[in-house]
Formats: sequence, structure tokens, C-alpha cells
Amino acid sequence: MTEILEPREVPLGGLRAMNVRRTLPQRQRSLIGAWCFLDHYGPDRVDETGGMVVAPHPHIGLQTVSWLFGGTIEHRDSAGTHALVKPGELNLMTAGSGISHSEVSTDDTTELHGVQLWVALPAAYRDTEPGFAHYAPPVTHGQGWDAQVFLGSMLGSESPVETYSPLLAAELILDDGTRLAPDVPSHFEYGVLVDFGLVRVNGEEVKQHQLAYVAPGEGLEIEAADLSHLLVIGGRPLGEEIVMWWNFVGRDHDEVVHARADWMAQITDRNGTIQDSSEIYDGRFGIVTGDHLPPVPAPALPNAKLKPRR
Repeated sequence: MTEILEPREVPLGGLRAMNVRRTLPQRQRSLIGAWCFLDHYGPDRVDETGGMVVAPHPHIGLQTVSWLFGGTIEHRDSAGTHALVKPGELNLMTAGSGISHSEVSTDDTTELHGVQLWVALPAAYRDTEPGFAHYAPPVTHGQGWDAQVFLGSMLGSESPVETYSPLLAAELILDDGTRLAPDVPSHFEYGVLVDFGLVRVNGEEVKQHQLAYVAPGEGLEIEAADLSHLLVIGGRPLGEEIVMWWNFVGRDHDEVVHARADWMAQITDRNGTIQDSSEIYDGRFGIVTGDHLPPVPAPALPNAKLKPRR
């Protein structure tokens, strides 16, 4: 049976706290394949929201996937990458053992619209070297549909971007009445996010901003009841427990505690004061070159021990 996940509003930051719609993780579902996080935002007018202003912050044990429908975001990271995230172009950052980065919408962006996703790295690769990949997939066409496949393969299109576990990610536009039943791996689980429009996923109605979950073995059939704009993600079930807290994906409580301590030691002086960006110590998470925003301090850890989820 298809499961419908409702979004919750989360303030991301910026001058007037840009809000995003978060559909993953949720209490009842932490993962779809190795996908562990999905934020969906916009279309938002930057003059009203302040746009995206995310100062340098750390990650471990995951990959970030940025995919825009509208607007432009400037990405800088401590691996030396300086790139623009543009509509229809994949930017994938591998955190691995530790990286820091910033994301700021550009001055010429008037409207911001897109998704930000995270992929949990399998345990065997969670300490891999940080890195960055960019790919602009072609738009493929069929009867009543257009698609851009930016990870994995579907509808005759295949992404060359390597991942550490089997994954799928694609943007779809379906005309009213289009029925699509792509030949996809039966052992994958899938998520279908509706940006706009109305669809049925395996017979279950999915409205705007909802995320439909499809379990392994159920196949994938999408029927549009209106002109619809969708994001499809999928992957082989990770089959591992993770501890996910703030910007970290670890395997146990202690790993996350150590990562937090490493970050705070890197960005504070001996009195515990947050350093100016030019004075940050080049530690585990490196320095985001060319960024002048003060780094984001880690929140306090909860009193209870962090529990793994799968």
C-alpha cells in the first residue's frame, strides 16, 4: 500500500527565516533507500523571504544533493569547490569523514524554488574523502511526459554520476491524463514528491507538497489527474541503522558527539566565543574559502542518548 507523508514547515534561516517543507525524515519513516532527508521549498520571492543564507556548517557520513527548479544558489565548501547551483543541474557534495560548506542565493535571484536532499553513506564508505560532482542531464521526452534523470537510470536515461549505494532521482513533468509505469528495479523503494498538480501513485491520490512512499516489490505507476510536476527518488533499502542529528549521520551516539565537539573546537576560541570567519582553525571540517559569514554553532545535544533508526 502507498503511504502518504505530509510535509512540516521548518525555518531554514535568512533575513526573515525562509521556510521549507520537510517530508523526510519523519517519525514513521526515516529512509527511502539511502535517502534520509528531503526539504522542498518555494516558489518563494527572495525580497519577501530573504532568500537562502546558510553560513558555513559541517557534515559527516552523508552526501548532499541540490536540485533547483528556479533561482540560483552559490555553493562553497572546504574541499575547495566554488559552484553555482542552477535549475536542472545536479550538484552533489560528499561529506564523508568531514566537510563544511555554505549556500547563499545569488543577488540576481528573484524567486527560489527547489529541493535539498541528503543520502546516508553506507557504513563501509562513511569515512570516504570529501568530494563534489556536477551533472547537467538532458531532458528526455515521451508521450505526455518530460524527464531529467540526475541519479541512476529510468525511462531510457542514465546518469553517469557514481553513488555509494544504488539510487534513483528524477524530475518529471506529466500532462493531464498521462499514465507512466517505468521499468524500474523491483527491489527498490520509492518516493514521489508532488511540486504541483495532482497524481495517483499506485492508485493512491497524492496532492501538492505530499510525498508518496512505495515499498519494495510494489512497482511504480504514476497517473496524472492534472498537469503535474514531480520529483521521484528511490533506492535499494539501506539495511543499516543510522544516528541522524543536526547535520551529522553517524552509526552511534558517540560518533555524533565527537563530530559536534570537533566542529565546536574548530570554530570557537579558548573562551568558547565563535570565531570570525577569517580566524577559524583548519581542523577536521576544513575552511570554506571565500566565505565571510560567521560559522553556524552546533545546537546543544539532547539529554537523552541518541537512538539509531532505520
